[in-house]
Amino acid sequence: MDNQVLDMIEQITLDDGTKYYEIANILMNGRAEKAVELGLIKEVKILKLNIPHSSAVSVYEEYINSNYTVPDWEMSEWVVYDKPEGKIKDAFDSILKANKIIEKNEDDK
Repeated sequence: MDNQVLDMIEQITLDDGTKYYEIANILMNGRAEKAVELGLIKEVKILKLNIPHSSAVSVYEEYINSNYTVPDWEMSEWVVYDKPEGKIKDAFDSILKANKIIEKNEDDK
């Protein structure tokens, strides 16, 4: 599969009720919707479409494309992508803040 271009933010609810954010695209969203149908996750919501392709998105996109593949249509498990501390977690948080999904801390001014 070609490298994924990430352009949306989703909120995913796992079966245990845990919610988390993910940077995705329409293909990945389709897999999440299928995972709901298969009972692998509880819910997926698109929070923001067509996010700007910032340098933070490029960093996270490169990480995802290097470490993960889009699940097959007939998946048997849902994989939550790790967001390692440092450059990747900082880029991820920056994307959420820039798109007003999470608040900026006072330290971010």
